Amino acid sequence: MELVAAAPAAVARATIAHHSKSFALASRLLGRRVRDQTAVIYTWCRRADDAIDEAPAAGDDTIERLDDELVAAYTGRARDPVLAAFGAVANERRIPLAYPRQLLAGMAMDVRGSTYVSVDDLIVYAWRVAGVVGLMMTHVFGIADEAALIPAAHLGIAMQLTNICRDVGEDARRGRVYLPADLVGELGYLRARRTLLALAARYYRSADTGMTALPWRAALAVRAARNVYAAIGDRITDSLDRAVVSTPAKLALVSRAFGRAALAAPLHAFRRYHVPTRVLELADVPRL
Repeated sequence: MELVAAAPAAVARATIAHHSKSFALASRLLGRRVRDQTAVIYTWCRRADDAIDEAPAAGDDTIERLDDELVAAYTGRARDPVLAAFGAVANERRIPLAYPRQLLAGMAMDVRGSTYVSVDDLIVYAWRVAGVVGLMMTHVFGIADEAALIPAAHLGIAMQLTNICRDVGEDARRGRVYLPADLVGELGYLRARRTLLALAARYYRSADTGMTALPWRAALAVRAARNVYAAIGDRITDSLDRAVVSTPAKLALVSRAFGRAALAAPLHAFRRYHVPTRVLELADVPRL
């Protein structure tokens, strides 16, 4: 059964290709149906993020509008084709409404100019804007073991910590500071940034433990995205220049993902995959 109509799927594929070359590359490793569903999830997240970036300083009205759109998507009342496609995927794959609502709660932290005193404060933000995205994707991919939900959330957190360390200069120009004040006060800016990157590395290692609970092609795509994001962290220097991974380097990282996936192939054989039934909350996700 096709869950995404042709036109919204095309829009979603164009959106992911334009905004994230890393995710677009990884998504090409998926089967068409799962790839389109993945692109639709990404496009809804991107739509919400763009709306927040364009919101006035007091943007609570934007958050309320986004939540109204979300409810309309889940109840089949969305008129916008992309929103309707998101609702169709969310309902078919039984994505809990709590997950995208957590993402909106994280975006509300940006709207309200939240400050981050401790690493724990920052993990709350990373869980909301990225950890739950990893959980939404487990519904699209399916899993063999619900213990893999925690590694999926950890991968989202790892990627968000990498984003924060990469985008310090860009965020500062937008008036946003994510490096925890306690960490900067104790270690200084440069060492605080390196400490966050080391923390991200621990979350990436935890994420690796859940790969074999995914279907083989999904695990391959997730490994590829994980490798590229971790490589971004490896390329972050003490300057404010945005770290990038070149196309040849990305292809090499994808090849490495193929190698790991090939070795793990027997672990995927004969496993039965299902849509998760457990709904994770932040309290269920161990801090590393």
